[in-house]
Amino acid sequence: MTAALASPTALDAADWRARRRAHEERVDAWLTPHLARRRRGEKHPVEDFLFTYYSHRPAQLRRWHPGAGVALRDADPAEFGRDYRAGPAGVTVDTEAVRARRAESIRWIRSLLAATADRPPHIGCFGMHEWAMVYRQTQAEVRHNAWPLRLSPEETARTVEANRIRCSHFDAYRFFTAPARPLNLLTPTRETQHAHEQPGCLHANMDLYKWAYKLSPLVPSELVADAFALAREIRTLDMRASPYDLADLGYPPVRVETAEGRHEYARAQRSFAERAAPLRARLIAECEKLLAGSDA
Repeated sequence: MTAALASPTALDAADWRARRRAHEERVDAWLTPHLARRRRGEKHPVEDFLFTYYSHRPAQLRRWHPGAGVALRDADPAEFGRDYRAGPAGVTVDTEAVRARRAESIRWIRSLLAATADRPPHIGCFGMHEWAMVYRQTQAEVRHNAWPLRLSPEETARTVEANRIRCSHFDAYRFFTAPARPLNLLTPTRETQHAHEQPGCLHANMDLYKWAYKLSPLVPSELVADAFALAREIRTLDMRASPYDLADLGYPPVRVETAEGRHEYARAQRSFAERAAPLRARLIAECEKLLAGSDA
């Protein structure tokens, strides 16, 4: 057992309850509109994406965890779930048990994040992955067919064909239409994910949310929420630069089919890469801390 785990940082009840309340209030601002739409049977192509594409349920996002090595005074382990235990300093995550189950996953996540961080960001894909997902499809066939495309199918196809597509992210590439896949300069697969992901990719930076929640409850929920907040902003750019016309929802287009729009997209993409870097570094540090205390 590491010294950090032997002597956990202890939080008084007032302190940890205040942190939990602040986290719940922050997350509720995102969850409340989503849950209301879900009750009404409504769909939102931007705001609902993080709840439908990723596997982390709203209740899981809202649940607060202090992270490994933190003891909560005057707490009941039953209030926090099966991964917690009572100890001399207070209630803590049962780090050894959780880590033992997830050691392989933690190593995989750490390796992917470190490989991504070590590469220079590629800026200039201009969001063509979203266009490749509707390439040579009719309005009825496209994924978000409740919303019109900004251009005709023929103009959309010409935009795709006029731009070099260099999508490095497998989970975006796998949604390309069959005719669009040969147009990509890369052929990413799940097996080559570590070799392809790069820190300029919008989807790689959105996925920081996925890697954060997959490390829960071993990482603080504030880190998961920080990753969610960034992913939510990135999704907004993703869809503003897409071929969909979402102006009626309050999302003016980034017209990447024009030179001006491509410059606007590249500036935003660079900004997101810069903002994602410290989040990625925090996740790598959490993984390394967990692995350093493991015999696996």
